[in-house]
Amino acid sequence: MLDDLARVEDELLASALSSDPYLTEIASHLIRAGGKRVRPGFCIAAAATALGDSRPAAAEVISASVSVELVHLGSLYHDDVMDDAVTRRTVASVNAEWGNLKAILAGDFLLARASEIAASLGVEVAGLLAATIARLCEGQVLELKHTYDTSRDEDAYFRSIDGKTAALLASACRIGAIVAGLPPTQTDALTTFGRSYGLAFQIVDDVLDLVSTEEALGKPAGHDMAEGVYTLPVIRALRGDRGDELRAMLTDDMSEDTRASAVELVRGGPWVDGAIEVARDHARTATEALAQLPTSPGVDGLSAAADHLLASVEAAAAR
Repeated sequence: MLDDLARVEDELLASALSSDPYLTEIASHLIRAGGKRVRPGFCIAAAATALGDSRPAAAEVISASVSVELVHLGSLYHDDVMDDAVTRRTVASVNAEWGNLKAILAGDFLLARASEIAASLGVEVAGLLAATIARLCEGQVLELKHTYDTSRDEDAYFRSIDGKTAALLASACRIGAIVAGLPPTQTDALTTFGRSYGLAFQIVDDVLDLVSTEEALGKPAGHDMAEGVYTLPVIRALRGDRGDELRAMLTDDMSEDTRASAVELVRGGPWVDGAIEVARDHARTATEALAQLPTSPGVDGLSAAADHLLASVEAAAAR
C-alpha cells in the first residue's frame, strides 16, 4: 500500500506538469506540501478488495486514485480563495502566494487534469467523477447560502456535508471498485462505506471545532460559528431551550468574548453528545458495509480506517 501511494505521488506531480513552468509551479504547490492521501488510499484499497493477496495495484487503479486526489486538490485551491486562507498544510496557501485569480485557474487546471485521466478509464468513471465535482460545488454553495442563517436546519446541513465531504470519499471507493471490475453488490457496499465514513468524519470535525483547544485546532474554538457556518450541534442548540439566547450572539461581527460565551453555551447542553452519537451511527454503517465483503487486504485497510475513525469519535466524546 505504501509503495502504491508513492506511485500516486509520482503521478500527481506528473499530472501537474504544464508547458508553462510557472503554471506547473502553482499547480504542484499543494502536491509537494504532502497530505494524508485518504481518497487515493480508499480508491486503492477498494480495488484491492478484489484481490486475495497484497500485490501492487494495477496501473489503472493508480490513475484512478490520482484523478480522485486531483479533484480534492483542485477543490482546496478554490476553498482557500473563498476562505481567504493564508496557510494550507503548513505552507503558504496558493492564493496567499500567487493571488486569487491564479489560484482559481490552477485549481481549474487540476480539475481538468482529473477529468482527462478519468476519461482514459472509461465513460462510467468519467461520468461519475464529473457528477462528483458537481456534488462538491452543490454542497459548498449550500453551505454558503446559509452563512449566518440561524434558520439553517439539519436537512440543509446534511445535504451540504454529503456533497462537500462525503461525495468524493464515496466516489473514491466506487471508482476503485469499478476499475477493479467488482460486482455491483460489492461496489455498492464500498460506496456506502465511503459515504458513511465521510459523513462521520465531517460531523466529528465540526464537533472538534467546538470542543478542542486552540492549541490543537490552530485557531480559537468556535471558528466555524464565528464565520457563520452553523454545524449540527449549533443547529440543535438553536432549537433548544436557550436558542433565543444563542441566536442573539450569532452575528457577523461577533466579538471574541461573545464567541467564547456561545461556545460554552453549546458545550453546556446535550447537543455535542447528540452530534457525536450521529457520527457513531454513520461510522457503524461504514463498518457494517465492509462486513458484506469477503476477507482481503483491501478490506483490512478500510477496516483500519474505520477503526481509526471510531477512535476519533470516542476521543471527541471524551473531551
